[in-house]
Amino acid sequence: MTELITTAQMRAIEADAIESGAVTGLQLMERAAHGVVAAIARLWPGLGAGSRAMVLCGPGNNGGDGFAIARMLANQGWRVQVLGAAGPDILPPDAAINARRWLEIGPIEPLTKAALCACAENDLYVDAIFGAGLTRAPQGDIAEVLGHMAGSCRQYQGRTIAVDAPSGLSLDTGRSLMDPGMRASVTVSFHRRKIGHVLADGPELSGACEVADIGLTDTPAGVVGLVEPSETGTHRQVGAFSVRWLEKADSRAHKFNHGHAVILSGGMGRSGAARLAARAAIRIGAGVVTLGAPGSALMEVAAQITALMLRRIEDAGALTALLDDARITALCLGPGLGLDRAASLVPAALSAGRPCVLDADALSALAQDWRVLSDACVLTPHGGEFARLFPDLAARLTDDALYSKVDATRDAAARCGAVIVFKGADTVVSSPDGRCAIHSAIGKRAVPWLATAGAGDVLAGMITGLMARGCDSFTASIMAAWLHAEAARAVGPGLIAEDLPEALPHVLKRALA
Repeated sequence: MTELITTAQMRAIEADAIESGAVTGLQLMERAAHGVVAAIARLWPGLGAGSRAMVLCGPGNNGGDGFAIARMLANQGWRVQVLGAAGPDILPPDAAINARRWLEIGPIEPLTKAALCACAENDLYVDAIFGAGLTRAPQGDIAEVLGHMAGSCRQYQGRTIAVDAPSGLSLDTGRSLMDPGMRASVTVSFHRRKIGHVLADGPELSGACEVADIGLTDTPAGVVGLVEPSETGTHRQVGAFSVRWLEKADSRAHKFNHGHAVILSGGMGRSGAARLAARAAIRIGAGVVTLGAPGSALMEVAAQITALMLRRIEDAGALTALLDDARITALCLGPGLGLDRAASLVPAALSAGRPCVLDADALSALAQDWRVLSDACVLTPHGGEFARLFPDLAARLTDDALYSKVDATRDAAARCGAVIVFKGADTVVSSPDGRCAIHSAIGKRAVPWLATAGAGDVLAGMITGLMARGCDSFTASIMAAWLHAEAARAVGPGLIAEDLPEALPHVLKRALA
């Protein structure tokens, strides 16, 4: 798990370090500049002495970082041009010191579109205009500069490095505060990545996101866990995390030791979604999976399954009777269930007190009666379903530029007392106690072919299967989100939902390697 923080947490960490006397603000600025310059040397090894760099410096401390970067590059023999939004007499104290140091080397030209376009083409552009803490759209000359760079992305593509954030990106929400948004080839963040780097527009605009160590050691409370597999050590780390619940040291274990999941199906012609969920549950490791179908769908379901068990569940009474079996360890309701059937079965399922995943039609059946839920329940809404369940939170998410998907998901989980899996390319998982995780499948991690009918049903089944194995609802949701995307990535374009469960053995084997 990689820690993510908010801009407020970052400011608090820096302030604590400065107040303790461990470091000064100017020293932090120097360390940040060293981190960016080191990233430049590593990422563009063909550039160096004699190469041309343009450093764009904003009116705050991000600009101060830029002046320090310009000085360090010039000292390495680069030909550096600096455009600045403010001079030493206007900048904050530490940034002003770095501006004066730069002025001993070269001039600060105005940060305008005319100045940007008047110079010869550069080998590298450093975006140090706005970093963390931006809360409104850029204005005036700066907006014109950023608009030109965003609209002329080919000219700057592959040659722009952003300091902490591509200017115009909110690091608390991941939303661009300008349209089109400014894109960086690489972004260098400091101490930790911010949640805006992985939400919404953040991955697309930030490019490859590097983290520079600036000597801060504090980790704030309430960090957001990011599930971020890669092809190197992080992949193996997250892979081991994701499959530890699937390993059984006892070779004498019985199938019921691995959990018994029950997936409720809709009527005739509506059983496919539940069958997808059930297949995913047994592939993820549940020892037994039973499909509960009404009489009208029994023959349809029986003709399509082999490893799964089948039980006639006509109404709430039949479900209650089935749940007398103490070996049943998790339930899933919603995929293809139908609104009337969901309204009947959801109360019976929840009253049994078993771990439960509610998806699709089951979410509509809740009718915002949160008293029936617990932290052993998982709700898996997509954007439209989230808006129906939590209309005020969805409206705020649309209207408030400083309110993030993380905020909305946390607030929803706290309100209803269950784990929320707010699905999307940036899936956010939150528990009622405030723990939160993000799985971002955007940018280089994108799997657009996952947007296919039935994929959400498979995710619900995967969460159910993990919970049946004894995994807690929050951890099961995180693991399933990662495995879901990894399975889609293993299949590739052309994927249909039926492929996802069949890809799981390969993904799990690779993660364990």
